[in-house]
Amino acid sequence: MQNSKGHTILLVDDETDILDFLSYNIRKEGYKVFTATNGEDGVKLAQQLSPSLIILDVMMPKMDGIEACQIIRKDLNISQPIIAFLTSRAEDYAQIAGFEAGADDYISKPVRPRLLMAKIESLLKRLNNKGIETEKLVQPSLLIDREKFMVVCDGKSLILPKKEFELLELLASRPGKVYNREQILAIVWGNETIVGERTIDVHIRKLREKLGDDYIRTVKGVGYTFNENEKP
Repeated sequence: MQNSKGHTILLVDDETDILDFLSYNIRKEGYKVFTATNGEDGVKLAQQLSPSLIILDVMMPKMDGIEACQIIRKDLNISQPIIAFLTSRAEDYAQIAGFEAGADDYISKPVRPRLLMAKIESLLKRLNNKGIETEKLVQPSLLIDREKFMVVCDGKSLILPKKEFELLELLASRPGKVYNREQILAIVWGNETIVGERTIDVHIRKLREKLGDDYIRTVKGVGYTFNENEKP
């Protein structure tokens, strides 16, 4: 039986306390969770379960996360999941190796529960977007083309900087949902660099300058939301 959110998540880490911590917080949100303590067992479970998302540690016994990721990506019998690596801030080399092995993203240690769930939501959104049209009609007057990283607003084509595009796509993906600053930082900027909340405000201001003030609404003391109603 599928869980209430329709996704199975596989956690692979040789530290049982980390597995327990991650499992508890993810199960609490309604996801079905399976765990493995090494890459070899992780690959076997991936073959058996075809999970939606795999979160892999890098350094593990028997088989490390990089090799496990490579095997999963080459296995045509596995319905390809989203794969994210667990890394510390000091493991830049692991992040690069992970992307080269076929990872979609990474999650930095130490893991904070709220940021973890925001990241998982973002990663699973990517999975839901696979196989559908690259164009997304948000409103009749606004079109987002994921493949070309282009936005068409009132018939005018705009090429946005990467972070502006990702911020707009996040907000537009769930009109009416209010994203707080912590969630936006976790999903759009992740742990790529240390940025402040002011960074979000600047990007919102730039988007409004290009799109107009009707699409993105500020919820004072909370964050930002994309207007559900069509632009007047």
